[in-house]
Amino acid sequence: MDESVSPSLDGLLSDPDFSQDPYPAYRQLQQRAPLYWSEAWGAWVCTSYDHIVGVLRDHARFSSAGRLLELLDALPPELQPVADPIRHHFSTRGLIHADPPEHQRLRSLIGTAFSARVIAKVRERVTGIVDAHLDRVMAQGQMDIVADLAQPLPAIVIAELLGAPPADAHRFQGWSDDIVAFQGTGRAIPEAVPRSASGLLEMRAYLEDLFETRRRNPSTDDLLGNLVAVEVAGERLTTEELYSTCVTFLIGGHETTTSLIANGVWTLLRHPARLAALREDPSLMGSAIEEILRFESPIQRTFRRVAADTELHGQQLRRGQIVIQLLGAANRDPSRFADPDRFDIQRDPNRHIAFGSGVHYCIGAALARMEASIAIEAVIRRCTDLELATPTVTWQREKALFRCVSSLPVRFAGP
Repeated sequence: MDESVSPSLDGLLSDPDFSQDPYPAYRQLQQRAPLYWSEAWGAWVCTSYDHIVGVLRDHARFSSAGRLLELLDALPPELQPVADPIRHHFSTRGLIHADPPEHQRLRSLIGTAFSARVIAKVRERVTGIVDAHLDRVMAQGQMDIVADLAQPLPAIVIAELLGAPPADAHRFQGWSDDIVAFQGTGRAIPEAVPRSASGLLEMRAYLEDLFETRRRNPSTDDLLGNLVAVEVAGERLTTEELYSTCVTFLIGGHETTTSLIANGVWTLLRHPARLAALREDPSLMGSAIEEILRFESPIQRTFRRVAADTELHGQQLRRGQIVIQLLGAANRDPSRFADPDRFDIQRDPNRHIAFGSGVHYCIGAALARMEASIAIEAVIRRCTDLELATPTVTWQREKALFRCVSSLPVRFAGP
């Protein structure tokens, strides 16, 4: 690629409006340079659906192992001791930070613990949590979808799955925000490292108590009990693998589901004809959730570490460099989706990659879909005359990997 193109493309990524509406920039990147080295992000940036799927499925060349360590290694020397807790935690090859064959071993153990019985039990509980939170606001005729529903719901669900008291759910939400704060683009965010390290240490201390409780009182009534007890072909999860798995569930289960619910309600309100169709025919909820995942992907980007010098799309990539896959761009790639900027709750086919692709396809995808479908269905069923209570919304900037409205005030009439 002509090196003179890179600064202008970096201007798109650095524009203050990028976090509010990245899609025009995505389209330009796809047209001008679907893979290019960004000095602004310190990484290769990939926007093509086909290239991204190829990278996600090629773990031999594009590794998940050690990718966060690469970010930490680039921090200034004075921050290295501060980052030690983060380095220690992510040195364990957890589910999303391992390549095959180690990844298969972990997924087999964790997938066995993530039983259908546990998920079935969660469905009933999710319905109860959603109804309880809506009951609190119905008489007011207004609420903030994010603060009053989309944030607390997955936090409570994750807390209960791990056998923690529901009253501690707000702590899980805070830890999730803290732990992801240091993850920027192709570089760690130096000023956020102390916060991330502190949150991670607090979370691990809390989990240690939960682990000991489960070991003293074995139970398979929740996910944590299953994770502690599960054994496949003589293999168990180590203590460090338990820490890694629980932190992964905390972040993935909380951030993704919060975004999916909030983005879903916002998108439906901006497309009243689609909202009316969904109210008229609730059986469309499944395909509506898939279109929300495609149209406003909760996870906008992921990344891999180049395992060895290689070539991709005519570019020479060096070992240790980071390749960022812009999932939000791939899910609006016109080479894969007809009229990609049109929100269509009956889109078919809809082979989006909002939950990734290949061996690292999100293990909690079914849980996120279930929580979002129950929450959004309840909102549009119970809140008649639902409308935005603000002319504009602001998208959060702090967590670079995710896309979610910071706040979503709405007005409505009760049943």
